Amino acid sequence: MKIHPLITSSDDLADLCARLAKSEFVAVDTEFMRENTYWPELCLVQIANTEEAAAVDPLAEGIDLTPLLDLLTDNEDVLKVFHAGGQDVEIIYNFTGRTPHPIFDTQIAMMAISQSEQIGYSNLVESWLGITVDKGARFTDWSRRPLTDRQIDYAIGDVTHLSKIFPKILKRLMKTGRGAWLNEEMEKLADPDNYRNDPTQAWKRIKAAGRNPQMLGRLKAIAEWREHEAQGKNIPRGRIARDETLADLASHPPKQQSDLAKVRGLSQGWKDNEIGKRLMATIGKAQPLPDDEMPPRGGRGAPLGKEGALVADLLKLLLKIRSREIDVAARLLTRSDEMEMLAAGVRKNLPILQGWRYEVFGRDALELVEGKLAFAVENGKLKMTHVDDAKADDAEPADQPDDQSAQ
Repeated sequence: MKIHPLITSSDDLADLCARLAKSEFVAVDTEFMRENTYWPELCLVQIANTEEAAAVDPLAEGIDLTPLLDLLTDNEDVLKVFHAGGQDVEIIYNFTGRTPHPIFDTQIAMMAISQSEQIGYSNLVESWLGITVDKGARFTDWSRRPLTDRQIDYAIGDVTHLSKIFPKILKRLMKTGRGAWLNEEMEKLADPDNYRNDPTQAWKRIKAAGRNPQMLGRLKAIAEWREHEAQGKNIPRGRIARDETLADLASHPPKQQSDLAKVRGLSQGWKDNEIGKRLMATIGKAQPLPDDEMPPRGGRGAPLGKEGALVADLLKLLLKIRSREIDVAARLLTRSDEMEMLAAGVRKNLPILQGWRYEVFGRDALELVEGKLAFAVENGKLKMTHVDDAKADDAEPADQPDDQSAQ
């Protein structure tokens, strides 16, 4: 494979992208910094096919990234391969308002052919190629220039290895016939709605107990306020205030600005500074959350009661058994909150009861909830058995002597 020197010019980048545009797939990775900013700062883009690989410097003076971004977001003939690519896709979306498509994520794919739920890149390379990745440059400050040869080699290695691993994973998927299982997951990864930053929806990421409309309305208002404050200063939202602080403010709103000095997570200065004044104005204007925005009952954290909790535990046991039997990551089949909803009686709009998930796991999960499925131990191993089948098996020995005496 040909490894190019660090690409810092628009002409070299355009030439590279013109060649890569003829490929069936390209492996893509990015290096970025986001510790001190609201928006992640793109510092390096690595890209490869089966014949060549390069690292592109987006911080190079005057470089035009348009050919690269167009290749990633507009060229439907080239599959874009990532590993754990959510943050990479987010950065591309921030630049273009579009996401890479079609897309393939090797971390997600591993869930369909093994019980690995979030296999790391180093483990992926070692398991498929038998190569130990040098982690020496892992914590590089990628925004600093110049980059060393070791740093560039480390970064390019991410895509050269990935370009060799992807065909192997694809071959395994074709052999198992599980490729179709991943279509929905890959489309979710490429869905622009996952990366669209809507401050009015920021409150949904914050854990807050209860369903009080007044409290949730305040949480929505101050979460949106925090997003605008962080964006305006281009600093991480947690530097304005942590999630738990917002939840506390929503549940126990201060009556006057001086009370902010007593709020855990806020500095004393908030009692009389401008940001404290803006926060108090936001809290004062907050309206109760409308009925059509209230979180649904029966979702995550909804009380199941003792019996419901036991059923949910049985479903989790069933999931472990099925995951082990078919060698697939449990997380690909379903999530804990979905099993809790099934145990609570919810039947509509559950992925577990749709498509291939229903065939592989959902049907048995539903039968367990309805008392049609039971657990049994056979040869020292826990397995599932249908209640009707178990009754038939129990009846056979009792019938046998009568049949023999009749003879």
